Amino acid sequence: MFDVIVRNGRIVDGSGEPGFMGDVAVKDGRIAALGRVVGEAREIVEAAGRVVAPGFIDPHTHFDVQLLWDGAARPALEHGITCVVPGNCSLSLAPLRAADRARLVGMFQQIEELPPEAFTQAFDWTWEDFAGYREAIEQDLSINVAPLVGHSVIRLWVMGPAAQERAATADEIVGMQDLLRECLRAGAVGLSTSFVDVDEHGRPVPSRFAQFEELEALSAVLGEFGRMLQCVPEFYDTDLTIARIDQLAELSLKYAIPTTFSPVFDNSATPENVPRTLARVEEQFARGARVWPQMQTRPIDISFSLLRPSLFFARLPRWVRVLRQPLEARLAALRDPETVAKMVADLGPDGGERMMGRLTVRGGDAAPAELVGRTLRDIARERGEAPALALITLSLEHGLDVAFLAAGMGHQETDRIGPMLAHPLVHIGASDGGAHIASFSTYGDTGYLFSEFVRKSGRLTLEQAVRKITADTADIWGLTGRGRLQPGQAADIVIFDPDSIGRGEERPVFDMPGEGMRYVRGATGIDAVLVNGQIAWRDGAYTDARAGMVCS
Repeated sequence: MFDVIVRNGRIVDGSGEPGFMGDVAVKDGRIAALGRVVGEAREIVEAAGRVVAPGFIDPHTHFDVQLLWDGAARPALEHGITCVVPGNCSLSLAPLRAADRARLVGMFQQIEELPPEAFTQAFDWTWEDFAGYREAIEQDLSINVAPLVGHSVIRLWVMGPAAQERAATADEIVGMQDLLRECLRAGAVGLSTSFVDVDEHGRPVPSRFAQFEELEALSAVLGEFGRMLQCVPEFYDTDLTIARIDQLAELSLKYAIPTTFSPVFDNSATPENVPRTLARVEEQFARGARVWPQMQTRPIDISFSLLRPSLFFARLPRWVRVLRQPLEARLAALRDPETVAKMVADLGPDGGERMMGRLTVRGGDAAPAELVGRTLRDIARERGEAPALALITLSLEHGLDVAFLAAGMGHQETDRIGPMLAHPLVHIGASDGGAHIASFSTYGDTGYLFSEFVRKSGRLTLEQAVRKITADTADIWGLTGRGRLQPGQAADIVIFDPDSIGRGEERPVFDMPGEGMRYVRGATGIDAVLVNGQIAWRDGAYTDARAGMVCS
């Protein structure tokens, strides 16, 4: 007696080979048989006209906090994601001393844009070490989790406040090595670091104060376990990115570790960025190094209002400082002529025309209907104001509840992106799931892969696309027993309609702790998702299944 039989589907097993018609039988959380399965099951799932594939793996997320109150990482699971990798960009929730929590929360809020209540009301912070964090999230998982440990928190644990001030001493580096070993033994799948991220005050995160000797020492520990080094390079500068690729390659070769970096964006302003980056990646792979570039599938669109901080203002420190203040202080600053004059001046002599002119009014509860869809450039001209000033004054007139959209900021040309995604060395990822929640939806990249690059443009075959986000990802990350539909493998399965799989419209919801807002996208074309043999999503709804686990 099987637990589940998925019948009459088109099986695309993750290998990249052509799909075939058949059944998939599940028992005790693993795939028991494929093909024409004879026998009975406690539950039959009909999959006629549907694709049956391994569950998708998302290798770059920031669900570290959300998993503590939402073990499904909603809405990731409904998009067919059965395993997420949190802890990227040098930040994880462990190891972390209680005295350092406030410092880390500020860094997390800068990246994830979570409301304060997410850290004060949604869970009990009972752990300090990595094993304790693992135990905390394991209580209610519907999705699998392969967590990274963050370089910044390892520095913070060993060095205290000095982690954000200076290079480490030799003894401190040894302490970091010992701590990293402890985390890897507790289930971390690797280490993440960053060369670009900042905290809520605009200061570099601790990992950015590390010298190469420190990163090399930590890589040596990763080599003991054969684990991943994830890196955020200076992606805005191609030459610096190439230099980081070379560094990662040397670490990969010396310590026999896989490495990955993200993001890799295509942009019309720097059209040679990705080709040059991939050319250097090819050179390093030819030497035997493993340096996997992660590329997202979706275009770069950013939505924001002045009600909350946003990634849109990341390169405007004064704007970030003003918008990070409590509401009353923020309003006071935005009503102060001197402060506003400096904010506008920060945009340069064009008053924000280049950066903000193409913004459109998206909506918001208080946004005038007649302005929705119009550009800030046109609105500013009618008001006789510079675009940056018009953004501020229009927002103030409506209680800051006016949402703006910066659409098509890059990575939107399918004819260019498609061949890049199909490149055998490009690792599809960098979704940032769970981060930047007030700026754009980080969900639905897998659906967009199929709708835009398989169905619409044909840049990848169905089998290639499935392999890219299942078996390839499992192999790159060393997630043994996942990513393929084969007997003995974990029964992580997604059943979808190849003619309609995609992503829904981006919409704001207020489902974060404290009724905090985030942008989300629902899934389309996903019939069911099984995690370790249990149906976690079916017919548009989450089930009570809690079969997720920390996997390494």
